[in-house]
Amino acid sequence: MEQMNEENTEEVKVLEAQIEHLQAEVSALKSQQQDNDKDITFNFRGQMQEAMLSMCGQRQGDKREKVLSRLKEEVEELEQDLKLQTKMNGISLNGCVAKTLQSSGRKLVQQLCVSGHCSELAFQVEFQLSEVNEGSGCGRTISDLNVVMDASDLQNLSGFLSGVEESRDLLLFFRTLRTFSDRCDDRHRTFQHFQEKYPSVVSLPGGSRSEVMTLNHPELSGCVVSVRWSVVVSREGGVAPEIQLLTKIPEKALRLFPSQAAGGAAAAKAFQSLLRLLGPEAALESVIMAVGLSQDA
Repeated sequence: MEQMNEENTEEVKVLEAQIEHLQAEVSALKSQQQDNDKDITFNFRGQMQEAMLSMCGQRQGDKREKVLSRLKEEVEELEQDLKLQTKMNGISLNGCVAKTLQSSGRKLVQQLCVSGHCSELAFQVEFQLSEVNEGSGCGRTISDLNVVMDASDLQNLSGFLSGVEESRDLLLFFRTLRTFSDRCDDRHRTFQHFQEKYPSVVSLPGGSRSEVMTLNHPELSGCVVSVRWSVVVSREGGVAPEIQLLTKIPEKALRLFPSQAAGGAAAAKAFQSLLRLLGPEAALESVIMAVGLSQDA
């Protein structure tokens, strides 16, 4: 009986020793796990902090400066290209407003409003632009074209603008607008030149950009010679000057030369011959000098 008790006591001691050993291993594993958790947390926080700093621009400063510098260069290049294009085609755009009416994977429809000016001529163009993806290409069509212009010569453009709106030919509109503007500038420079050269004779009732120039002389009261210089645009976009000489001579002066074709159709016909031979500037100056109106010459 005593022998059995002693054996049980020995087994209990062995079991207690094993339990203590297991508890020590468990404690060591717990300590190691805590250390691993600390390392993982530290590394995670470090990586997240680095990522956040990079996103906020507080790190990699050199790269950020390089990106900003490149973007600035690209903007400057685009501005130079725009200035060059404006100088080449003479058209400056003031604004462009786009409104999306329909958008899908295959079709995009936008309402656009483009405003600008060509020399002294202001314009606004409104239209719908449809883009349809067709296989490897993209088809674009223009519809509902409406052109609004602020010009004193609008009566000479009305037929052309109506034709452009029907044909929806934007390229023709801008090309013709440039040519029309150039011919108006030619008239402006010519009128201004004569007004500065013969200030006591030449007057521009509507300003140097109007169609009419008048010639007067103090010693020939009531005798007025007017030049009407129109810039005519055909429906197809053809631009041509149309210059007419109009005379106003009192009846008393006409009676002094009953056998002479003074003024009227004869003068207009002679002036048209001068235009064909000499061109606008030389023909106008010849008229001024020939009739002896100018005291400034």
